Amino acid sequence: MPPRSPSPIISAMFKRIIPLMSMCLLSFAGQSDSPAGSAFATTVVAEGLEVPWDMEFSPDGRLFITERAGRIRVWENGKLQDAPWVEFWVARVAESGLMGLAIDPDFANNGFIYACYTHYQNEQGLLGNRIVRWREEGGAGTDRTTLLEGIPGALYHDGCALDFGPDGKLYASTGDARLEPLAQDVDSLAGKILRINADGSVPDDNPIPGSPVWSQGHRNPQGLAWQPGTGQLFATEHGTGGVNEINVIKAGGNYGWPEEREGLPHASYDGPLLRHDGPPAGAQFVTGDRFESMRGDLFFTTLATQDLRQVELDGQNGPRFRRHLVEEFGRLRAITQGPGGYLYVGTSNRDTRGDPRTGDDRIIRLELQ
Repeated sequence: MPPRSPSPIISAMFKRIIPLMSMCLLSFAGQSDSPAGSAFATTVVAEGLEVPWDMEFSPDGRLFITERAGRIRVWENGKLQDAPWVEFWVARVAESGLMGLAIDPDFANNGFIYACYTHYQNEQGLLGNRIVRWREEGGAGTDRTTLLEGIPGALYHDGCALDFGPDGKLYASTGDARLEPLAQDVDSLAGKILRINADGSVPDDNPIPGSPVWSQGHRNPQGLAWQPGTGQLFATEHGTGGVNEINVIKAGGNYGWPEEREGLPHASYDGPLLRHDGPPAGAQFVTGDRFESMRGDLFFTTLATQDLRQVELDGQNGPRFRRHLVEEFGRLRAITQGPGGYLYVGTSNRDTRGDPRTGDDRIIRLELQ
């Protein structure tokens, strides 16, 4: 597929928000416009987890959590259940293993839960990822069904965020698997955002007939979130040279990797909404009345910079960053919004890159001070 022209909407926002004056200005755009400290009071609700990568609430109020080692755990009635909802073998090497989680929009009737994980390592040391579905029976996962495989995996740049969009389709992010040219190869599932039906088939309205590829040119997208009202998909993505991105994802979009790198723009590709310094992970838009002053803002967790970032998207001068929980809990990865409108974040200090603390890894509930 040839490079696509930039989205007019994204281009206009990008030019208004971050003038392309210099690399220095671009790298630190929106880093922190708020005083030090957090607006949140915190409560640790679960601990002793092993690298919780993703989490999501089911309609009955249970919190399902993936652990990279190959377990889906359940937090219910204020307690982390001892027995996993399901446990299975994964190829856990560096950043690979069990990653993204999604709960079927009709879970109350069908009991379906989906996950993305690394399922093999061949004799050459190459890894592969797949998307699967379980059905709940008797409070546990059973009847595993493979929906999509053949996704290139790697020790790093493994992607694997997973979520349902407002259109009822299942979206997955994939990293470039450290094979950069694959991100521009539409015949490869690496370096993409994918879109499939809940049964694993390809939707008829995907950009490329018969292909799950929704967008291409990604390095390592780790968080997916849909903006309330517009239904627009936003993705957090790891860049190079300390320059990371928030992208507004459109059907058939090409986000430039590896031709565009280290924050240097390329007119042939769709530019990011924002570039920033925080290696990003999960993403979540805030809804409801619990955080009324933050309603509609995009939150995302960061790893090496160890904070939670709030992006105000409706400011008169364009998006504005605020930083919360700065170095309070270490590396942060998973984020979701639960019953009552509370935000929940998960630490990632046991992932070999962090400095584990007592109780790690933990799930933390946030409310306003």
